[in-house]
Amino acid sequence: MPAAAAHGRLSRPGAHSAAGVSMAGSWRAKAQAGGMLLALLGWVSSCVTTFVPLWKSLSLDLNELEVWTMGLWQVCIAREEGVVECRAHGSFLALPPELRVSRLLMCLSNGLGLLGTLLAAPGLEGWTPCEDKPRLKRRLLLAGGATFGTAGMATLAPVSWVAYNTVLDFWDSTVPDIVPRWEFGEATFLGWFAGAFLAAGGLLLACSARATRASTPPVPACRQPPAAGHHPLPKPADLVI
Repeated sequence: MPAAAAHGRLSRPGAHSAAGVSMAGSWRAKAQAGGMLLALLGWVSSCVTTFVPLWKSLSLDLNELEVWTMGLWQVCIAREEGVVECRAHGSFLALPPELRVSRLLMCLSNGLGLLGTLLAAPGLEGWTPCEDKPRLKRRLLLAGGATFGTAGMATLAPVSWVAYNTVLDFWDSTVPDIVPRWEFGEATFLGWFAGAFLAAGGLLLACSARATRASTPPVPACRQPPAAGHHPLPKPADLVI
């Protein structure tokens, strides 16, 4: 009976350690899945924001049947009959500074989102080709999370800059009240959500990669085998039932 009790006491730490590693692995898998989903959603939203002509909207008081919308690449006029006419911007150098920089940053954000997807996907828990290389998986996951975070910043910066200039132009006191003013378009809010999703997804992926490193169980130290014919005596604490 004392030997069985001692064996039970010795086996309990291993069971608790295995349960802790299993719970940590489950948490990492959920964090990685949620981070990847947020990042992909933000990347797709960022691509849509880049190309839709809905960054600004303008309603004419003299002609309420027309609604003007502007994007990074073209200006569109939507009429009441459902007809939409779009015209591309002229020269790139003729655009306002915020639109020129926004074009470059949004294209950079889309490229970084694709790169982050290619980097983070092999580092996920369910990706089997790299299961035998945990250090490589952790580094890929960290690189993918950092890339997604950079893509989020590259999306938030131009959208916020265009929104800031829109507010300044709307409240410009030097412009007569009769002159129509541009307001926020739907793409402005979509861009804010896209940047937030990219940043949040990248942060989750990076945190899960750090947790993978911290929760790696240490390698047990090697012990010398007991000499032949020598039986170590059990400790008093091990004999307690």
